[in-house]
Amino acid sequence: MVHPVFDNLPTTVFEEMSGLARERRAINLGQGFPDDAGPEPVRAKAAEALMTGSNQYPPMRGLPELRAAVAEHYRLSQGLDLDVSEVTVTSGATEALAAAFLSLISPGDEVVLFQPLYDAYLPLVRRAGGVPRLVRLEPPNWRFDRAMLEAAFTAKTRMVVLNSPLNPAGTVTPDEDLTLLAEFCVAHDAIAVCDEVWEAVTFDGHRHRSLMDFPGMRERTVKIGSAGKMFGMTGWKVGFLCAAPALTRALAAAHQFLTFTTPPNLQAAVAWGLKHHRDWFTSMPAGLQASRDRLTAGLEGAGYKVLPCAGAYFLNVDLRASGMEMGDREFCLTLVRDHGVAAIPVSAFYAENPVTHVARLCFAKADATLDEAIARLARARASLGG
Repeated sequence: MVHPVFDNLPTTVFEEMSGLARERRAINLGQGFPDDAGPEPVRAKAAEALMTGSNQYPPMRGLPELRAAVAEHYRLSQGLDLDVSEVTVTSGATEALAAAFLSLISPGDEVVLFQPLYDAYLPLVRRAGGVPRLVRLEPPNWRFDRAMLEAAFTAKTRMVVLNSPLNPAGTVTPDEDLTLLAEFCVAHDAIAVCDEVWEAVTFDGHRHRSLMDFPGMRERTVKIGSAGKMFGMTGWKVGFLCAAPALTRALAAAHQFLTFTTPPNLQAAVAWGLKHHRDWFTSMPAGLQASRDRLTAGLEGAGYKVLPCAGAYFLNVDLRASGMEMGDREFCLTLVRDHGVAAIPVSAFYAENPVTHVARLCFAKADATLDEAIARLARARASLGG
């Protein structure tokens, strides 16, 4: 028999919308991936390592040079003091999440989750035996406060999961909110699993700060990163688990029995990129900020109300504020079927009581792609009213 957590799970909205985009030959601003190939020097290193390096099992916790490069990258970019022994390389950030949930949640433990949320969180938490406690965030600010945390945290709270920068909202959690969350974690002796895959993609002077850096959090935080997001090559599936030794022992044990290891040539290339291609971490967000501004200007010129975006690849349109009465799912289905642009309804990121008037668009695309999408979105708004 199929486990009830996975029985009849629906197709993800990302697969649905990307499928419709392929079927209709639409511009895909739905699923979050760039339409370029990624930094050539890093790809070249992966090819070189494939042809001249080892293709046998690398160490279970990751190549030593990659673990050292990850620790040094976080020292330079975020001021974190991580030892190489506190870094585990995973086959993508979703595997890292699975390892964290399976190793740190026991049946009956409560897990605080913020909506909107990545769709893997709930099934993985439930499969580990956890009991979700949902905190609902709303546009335009997508922030939590003390009353919301007091309602979510209980004596059974074992873990909180924080995604910042937040997909789909495009927000960077401010320090005052991180301070408040750290206070609750310490008071309830809770572990924080921090999904920080978008940490390198911030705009307008916003600086990502990890919850790990706050008082009382160094020993109780699991920090998750993604080379695929850092370098804009989402198919590479190279992730990082960073945590204090006591947590790392459990995380590595779970990782050992999930994927065991990750392709060595990709690990070698990521290690090289983190060490030698550091200009990327300035040029990449600057380029994406220009793309964000291009899409924002085009959408606003067409009469859409665009919500602020401080990080990640995504811009959100407030349909209600744009004068449109239809819900986000209806809008996105009409948009892809009739107007040739795929987007994602933000309601899909909620497990209950969803926000239903916001649509997410990915701007990690070439200028010509964005310009054509803007023209189609303008025609869609004229056709749909508002």
